[in-house]
Amino acid sequence: MQRLICVVLCNSLVPGTVLNSWKVVWVVLSDDGVEFFKRKADSAPKGMIPLKGAVLTSPCQDFSKRTLVFKLSTAKKQDHFFQATHLEERESWVKDIKRAITCLQGGVKFARKSTRRSIRLPDTINLSELYILMRDQENGVKEQKLEKDRRVYNHCFTGGTVVDWLISKDKARNRPEALMLATGLLNEGFLQPAGDVSKEGVEGGAVSTVLDEPNALYYFADSGFFCEGYSSDEDVIVKEEFRGNIIKQGCLLKQGHRRKNWKVRKFILRNDPAYIHYYDPTKGDEYPLGSIHLRGSVITAVEFVPDAKRYDVDGNLFEIITSDETHYFLQAATSEERNEWIKAIHAVSKTGK
Repeated sequence: MQRLICVVLCNSLVPGTVLNSWKVVWVVLSDDGVEFFKRKADSAPKGMIPLKGAVLTSPCQDFSKRTLVFKLSTAKKQDHFFQATHLEERESWVKDIKRAITCLQGGVKFARKSTRRSIRLPDTINLSELYILMRDQENGVKEQKLEKDRRVYNHCFTGGTVVDWLISKDKARNRPEALMLATGLLNEGFLQPAGDVSKEGVEGGAVSTVLDEPNALYYFADSGFFCEGYSSDEDVIVKEEFRGNIIKQGCLLKQGHRRKNWKVRKFILRNDPAYIHYYDPTKGDEYPLGSIHLRGSVITAVEFVPDAKRYDVDGNLFEIITSDETHYFLQAATSEERNEWIKAIHAVSKTGK
């Protein structure tokens, strides 16, 4: 069985079959179907969507107030809707589900297609390490504020800038080779297109989807990218606390302050200023339920939570104590994920304003 399990507590949302309400579920992609579970630890799925004869639609515009939605329509004309927590996750699911459907049609076993092979990247190239070097504040690719077509793009850069950097750092011998590397980064979700020109390049189906021209804009997937238009109808209002770069995002269990119950919340961690915002993952990222100012906070792993019912706690707990001594208790899916969150939040609390 091919499993595609996100490293967060939930990775897609599906509407309930009776009331058409949206619920958080854990999703697994197998050779011939999409299974969904109430919790990651459950041994039996709540249901399964067969992929034979299915059609996938992405992006799905059936819900005007929801983003990152894709639709899976079965051979029996039943529609199932999923909402990912962020863009890279949706694109990853869409690519692999489409691949699984194609494999079923051709009578071959499903296996994730290698971006590396499709663009002939050498095995010695580590795209994750390359991305870390590109994100280095001193020696990496410089993020800029660029103006194109009556819009201002913040925290972005051109495709040519990426190519120049790869050559200057001896990561590529020439521009065609640098474009292949940049395309690998784009296909794996490390880079994202910004603006019509770069998006058309991605949709064009060329071997190199990163364009080496001044009008093709891109941004880092975990940056604080946002776009502002000149028209009053298109202006993007960004509060000061949302202007920081996105350091980490994903879903965690959070204990409520009043009722002490646990609910899945999507968290987005930003620095400069140091904030972590949390959202109801069934309602998108437009309006946060709350925010935690992390400057001067203390973040530690804990083994138990006061006033918590034992069956509500699966472990992997950690606590954030803010500078005004407000306590927040959170649960991660795994110990590794807990350590990653603690490390990231601790760094932001020390360096962010």
